[in-house]
Amino acid sequence: MTPPAPNAPAVVVDGVHKTFAMPKEKVHTLKERALHPLRRTGYEVLRALQDVSFTVEQGEFFGIVGRNGSGKSTLLKCLAGIYGIDSGAISASGRMSTFIELGVGFNPDLAARENAMLNAIMLGLTRSEAEQRYERILDFSELHEFEDLKIKNYSSGMLVRLAFSVMIQVDADILLIDEVLAVGDAAFQQKCYDEFNRLRDEQRTILFVTHDMGSVERFCHRALLLERGEVVTLDHPARVAQEYFRLNFDQAESDGGRPVEEGRRGDGSAEVIEGWFEDEHGERAETLVQHRPCSYCARVRFHVDVTDPKLGAIFEDTEHRPVWTTTSVWHDEHTGQFAADEEIVLRIAFENALAPGRYWVHTGVSRRGAGEDTMDRRDRVASMIVTGLRGHGGVVDIPHDLRIERTGAPHAAAREPA
Repeated sequence: MTPPAPNAPAVVVDGVHKTFAMPKEKVHTLKERALHPLRRTGYEVLRALQDVSFTVEQGEFFGIVGRNGSGKSTLLKCLAGIYGIDSGAISASGRMSTFIELGVGFNPDLAARENAMLNAIMLGLTRSEAEQRYERILDFSELHEFEDLKIKNYSSGMLVRLAFSVMIQVDADILLIDEVLAVGDAAFQQKCYDEFNRLRDEQRTILFVTHDMGSVERFCHRALLLERGEVVTLDHPARVAQEYFRLNFDQAESDGGRPVEEGRRGDGSAEVIEGWFEDEHGERAETLVQHRPCSYCARVRFHVDVTDPKLGAIFEDTEHRPVWTTTSVWHDEHTGQFAADEEIVLRIAFENALAPGRYWVHTGVSRRGAGEDTMDRRDRVASMIVTGLRGHGGVVDIPHDLRIERTGAPHAAAREPA
């Protein structure tokens, strides 16, 4: 990498090209080579990156998204120095920490302590710093009872816990993170997301490769969309997410599915037909009263057979701030089997703790599994107005008890008149 200029952005990628030579015919054995010494193997050129340019500012959480084979992981490896580039330039200002592939740099015949120490030192810590932070690594990874076990006996989830825990203990200015967190369980993923929020608040620079558009919209300041090694768009995360789904499902209409429309994404194999709110009497209502029972309902039609789909909703205020989200996975991941052309109603009953104002709801249905395989997500499918007297700056009015308790008799000096 070329050295950055003073006060430069965190990362600058300028006109980067990267190609790979793919052999058309492989020679598998020494016998084949001996029998055909003059046989020439042809090559096909794979253009993994083509004139890729972008800038990441200091303290920016930057998403890199794209379909499989789009070049996003290749780009991250070029940034990390794992791959050389054919032309162009990459500059970085600050120390990098790389979390690209699960278990890279680990010795399978060593236990957690030795691997954690070696990786921390390779990522820039001194031996004494690594020793001081080892307990924090174990605490975050929750692997205390397995620290003496050789990591060749670790599960993929345990490996990602250890690797991620080491990475966040390194005092790096720039973090390069590929989407390996999908192998972790839900509780550990939430710990990682909490860590992302902390790093973002500390204004660390993070380049994050992912397929999960929810994470892009949740964490990233901006995002880059790649397709066949070329930059499609560099924009606000919501706009990039929309373009990502357009690329993934641009054949939905020709395949008989529903065409993608503005504010909507998915492959058309399911359809959120409508959404509405109901008051405590089960009547449809556009205005709901604070602290009374109510429900949000959505009618969904499946166009294909599906098993255990995930359904959920995100409620947001007029400033586009998400104030509440829920998903069927949190209640029961086995939602049932549904046939093509079958319709269901998603019903979310809750006590209305929202502050007065207008709220919108996004509704989605996706296939079960890791990552995001969206069948349909419809933005702002319904809205409601909450009325009430208790709204003083917050977005929720949580039922609570407030009391003032005396701690004892006042100090004698406090009772004396001035």
